[in-house]
Amino acid sequence: MEVNSQAILSHLGIESLNPMQESAHKTIINHDAVLLIAPTGTGKTVGYLLPVLQLLNPSIHSVQCLILVPSRELALQIEQVWKKMSTGLKVNVCYGGHSSQVENKNLSNPPSILIGTPGRIADHIKKGRFSLEGIKTLVLDEFDKSLEFGFQVEMEYIINSLNKLRKKILVSATTSIEIPEFAGVIKPKIVDFTSDEVNKVSDLTLKLVISEDKDKVDTLFNLLCSLNSEPALIFCNHRDACERTTAMLYDKGIFCTFYHGGMEQDNRELALIRFRNSSVNYLVTTDLAARGLDIPEMKHVIHFHLPGQEHEFLHRNGRTARMHAKGTSYVVLSREEKQPAYLTGPMEEMILQKKNKLPEPPKFKTIYISGGKKNKLNKIDIVGSFLQKGKLEKEDLGQIEVKDFYTYVAVKSEKVSGLLFDMKEKKLKGKKYKIGVAR
Repeated sequence: MEVNSQAILSHLGIESLNPMQESAHKTIINHDAVLLIAPTGTGKTVGYLLPVLQLLNPSIHSVQCLILVPSRELALQIEQVWKKMSTGLKVNVCYGGHSSQVENKNLSNPPSILIGTPGRIADHIKKGRFSLEGIKTLVLDEFDKSLEFGFQVEMEYIINSLNKLRKKILVSATTSIEIPEFAGVIKPKIVDFTSDEVNKVSDLTLKLVISEDKDKVDTLFNLLCSLNSEPALIFCNHRDACERTTAMLYDKGIFCTFYHGGMEQDNRELALIRFRNSSVNYLVTTDLAARGLDIPEMKHVIHFHLPGQEHEFLHRNGRTARMHAKGTSYVVLSREEKQPAYLTGPMEEMILQKKNKLPEPPKFKTIYISGGKKNKLNKIDIVGSFLQKGKLEKEDLGQIEVKDFYTYVAVKSEKVSGLLFDMKEKKLKGKKYKIGVAR
């Protein structure tokens, strides 16, 4: 397919490709087996989607490229990037927790690109819900994470089912990874930008925060109070620790939420949406948020618990100081804790003041609407109704995320009660929907 790269970059809000993306584009076009390795936040998705677009044939009405990912969040992120590119070619996502009925209907009019988690894609293949004959390109994004999550059997089944493949693209943020035999990738052309200037750590400041108490929560609280109300990611090693830490911080007046793989998918999605749209400023999370998520560039990453492996430590830090931005990574240790072997060299110790003011409360609250794309609602409808019927001003609205059957809207906190009162008996596009604060 002929590609107007400049128009696509304009849609994406990018002036030009970075060196990694340029190298990835050229390599993917010219080689049938490619291993792309680059740090979190450097634009790997665009790096492989542009050449994939060039490989597609608009006249073929079947799936031509399959992208396998370890998580729902990464699938939705890739879908969002593709839609921003405005290619005119259809994309669909399939993942556990999503309505199979909706997916079946979408696959009846097959997309050019299908993105999904291995379990759900394998299920659709077994049930013959889309043709495999047109699939010439396979992308395994964060394939090492898919293996960690236990998807080996499903991935092997999928790859063995694709008999017409011409091109395989493996993508990761981690070096020194082993490509599984079932992938059928022998001596791939490697594009490795992990040691390139794009991953310089000179703009990352590492600080040590010592806690006199073993549980460290009071120290974490004082640290958050010292960050000028700026958002932060707080990493814990276990799911229950995320929930417990969130509850203790909330009791102290910190507006935060937790995120981990044991949550229901809808709750995971809502946690990320609230964090993205500034309804909460602090996300307490496991390493699930270390990579592959659509969250903004962070100035602050806090290691409340240190991971066992150095590569996970680096992935966490990759959420800040990206693409030449500045950021700070805080390591919170009690006096008794030993530093892991990968933390070499001295760290600047941060001495906390105990009389800092509480962080300012979030500027926005997230409003839930019980209708979405499948109900023919869009952002224009919602903005128009909220301004006219809800008596808001444009500056009172933040991010709007329209899903298949529901919508989330960020609204200035002080305007929420008035909006809900004014919209109580109002309709959107002639239909009454449930509208309330998302919990």
